Amino acid sequence: MQYRQWAARAVLAVAGVAGAQVAQAAQVVVGQVAPLSGLEAAQGRAYSLGMQLYFNQVNKAGGVNGHSFTLARRDDNGRPEDTVNATRAMLAQDKPMVLAGYFGGPNIAGLLSSGLLERERVALVGYRTTELRPQNAHLYNVRATLGDELHKLTEHLATIGITRLGLFYEEGPGAQAMLQAATEASAKARATIETRASYPAGTARAQPAVAQFLKNPPQAILMVASGAAAAAFIEQYRAEGGTAQLFAHSGADIEQLSKRLSEEQMQGVAIAQVTPNPYRISSRVSKEFNDIIAKTPALEVPASYSMIEGFITAKVIVEAVRRQGARPTREGMQRTLDAMESYDAGGYLVGFRPDQHNGSRFVELSIVSGAGRIRQ
Repeated sequence: MQYRQWAARAVLAVAGVAGAQVAQAAQVVVGQVAPLSGLEAAQGRAYSLGMQLYFNQVNKAGGVNGHSFTLARRDDNGRPEDTVNATRAMLAQDKPMVLAGYFGGPNIAGLLSSGLLERERVALVGYRTTELRPQNAHLYNVRATLGDELHKLTEHLATIGITRLGLFYEEGPGAQAMLQAATEASAKARATIETRASYPAGTARAQPAVAQFLKNPPQAILMVASGAAAAAFIEQYRAEGGTAQLFAHSGADIEQLSKRLSEEQMQGVAIAQVTPNPYRISSRVSKEFNDIIAKTPALEVPASYSMIEGFITAKVIVEAVRRQGARPTREGMQRTLDAMESYDAGGYLVGFRPDQHNGSRFVELSIVSGAGRIRQ
């Protein structure tokens, strides 16, 4: 009798522990406000799908520490005011533990100015912008900075003897810092930016800039522009006889350019890339990405650089949740990210410290050949 009572108590104790563990399991909501429609919809939706693909994979395997992942999405159509309003509504209604996959310099600036991230103590992991942003306690960049990209582009130009440059860029509060960085990078490569021409933020109005570069032709033009604006610029510039070599930062989105422009217009265009190539197996993360793509029927949008960047962002978020154990929180996300000095996402290293929230220095160039193929 005594043995049976002891066994019963043991069974209840084990059941109690198991119940407590189940109770501690959480649904981790990741919130994204991005251009899911409008000029940059292709990139916004691709980034979103990249995150979702990895979260699906983790959930199918039982989650992390019992926690599953849900992606909540809202569309800002690329408008900064909608970014802030949609984020405010999402924080109130969906209660995300972390934000991810935001787009646009003015959009990020507006979000920071609103004070939402600070008041809600929520981190934003993974974002794309055409500006150089100062360090912020709540922003975590999983990619190389725009400054890193500019150095890579100008170093390449130096190797082929190009010294007279033009710069096509988006207007905005961060433009001055970008102009300074571009000037410094060019000077290190013994080149000079002779012509600067901008376009209004959130648009693809490139014609005034095209006219400026035709009037004062450089040997090469650096494009720090969105995919839509870069495509409009290349199309109009080539149509009007512009012959300068064209070099773009990663936000130009080679997939969007290839879809809109002819092979002749794309020939020789070089684009800085800040993630491994999503179309070939060049690293463990690209293999993992391609294996999941192969098993996923009817993708919402085609595989792309933006999609694999979203995939990497999701891996960083899942790792930060894993390191928190049974009780992940918003505050815990930031503490954990600040201690993530060297995370191997599969041959792609991401690292943060309290004073360093730019997580990668990886940059390589994609160049479109005469046959319209991408080579690196």
